[in-house]
Amino acid sequence: MTTYTTLIILSGLVIFSYLFDLVASKTKLPSVLLLLLLGIGLHVLVDQLHIQTFDFLKVLPTLGTVGLILIVFEGALELKYEREKNKLIRGAFLSAFFILAATVSAITFIIYQITGQDFYRCFTNAIPFSVISSAIAIPSAAALTGKSKEFIIYESSFSDILGIILFNFAVTNPHLSISSFTGLGLSTLLIIILSIISCILLLYLMGKISHHIKFFLIISILILVYAVGQSYHLSSLVLVLSFGLFLNNADAIEHFYFRSMFIYKNLSRDLEQLHQLSAETAFIIRTFFFVIFGFTMNVYELNNGITLMNGVFILMTIYLIRIIYLKLFRKENSGTESVIAPRGLISILLYYNLPPSLRLPEIGTSFLFLVVLGSSLVMSIGLLASKKMVKAEIPA
Repeated sequence: MTTYTTLIILSGLVIFSYLFDLVASKTKLPSVLLLLLLGIGLHVLVDQLHIQTFDFLKVLPTLGTVGLILIVFEGALELKYEREKNKLIRGAFLSAFFILAATVSAITFIIYQITGQDFYRCFTNAIPFSVISSAIAIPSAAALTGKSKEFIIYESSFSDILGIILFNFAVTNPHLSISSFTGLGLSTLLIIILSIISCILLLYLMGKISHHIKFFLIISILILVYAVGQSYHLSSLVLVLSFGLFLNNADAIEHFYFRSMFIYKNLSRDLEQLHQLSAETAFIIRTFFFVIFGFTMNVYELNNGITLMNGVFILMTIYLIRIIYLKLFRKENSGTESVIAPRGLISILLYYNLPPSLRLPEIGTSFLFLVVLGSSLVMSIGLLASKKMVKAEIPA
């Protein structure tokens, strides 16, 4: 494959992704779903033409991690904190926490019934299927308005963070002890302290850097700190969410010393440019990640009736738990929020980070793909139905 052929393919994928986003904005069909289908189509085409390809699984985790950071950061940059939103934020956190706990428990039992393996291996394999993907949920939340949109952004971000904390805890502690929970408390405290320090330093740098290239530097430092934290099993996504929220709300801090040190003249303009840059970069990364994930799937494994049945059963469990919780504890739930629980980028990343000794052959990539694809389809149908209901309620 020549350099020019590669460039044609890469630029073509970006153009397709842009067109998919336009389709998504009109139909409420998630662009991620279309990207996955494009990846599958390319895989079938390559197989038919017997073209030799690169092992894309080597770059998938790296692409996914960068995409996750940028998407959560972009979502956080849209959130304005107000004291009146404490109830919404608390509700989003509790929703993420209890739905994650209930879903992990239910899917652990299902995987145990499927495989008959020990509880610990079933538990670790259940976590990737239980986390809401903010990479899909946040862009899809654009279809909602007001508090519903903010609730989804907060809830999906909290779900990612809690999922990563639980996953790291489970993988590093096969046997529970007092020291396990002590370590969890210390690591949580450490990431909170690291987040505070990083937020202040990065805002200070933004105000002091006079070079015309500075936003990619800020994002690179953010990714660096995230990677260092994750390498020590810290939940660094807390830092990403905190930095986005801090930047977008720093001008609301009235303390004289803080304003004199950190609030500078062009902060609003810089935030707008940083948000634009992070959004466009996230768009590129998301495009390649989901096309590659679709491309790496062996779609022929989906012919297995048992895999299909088990995947559908897990999907039903995911949405049943979510619908019951939101019905009981979130009075403001419009109904559309119940279907926005996609599995995607974070699920794929956690799955590929499972140590080989913990992976279960029965719960393979085709099983993961089925749940990711199925949850996107459920969300698409729900958003489309919601759109039709809204149109029907508007008088002619």
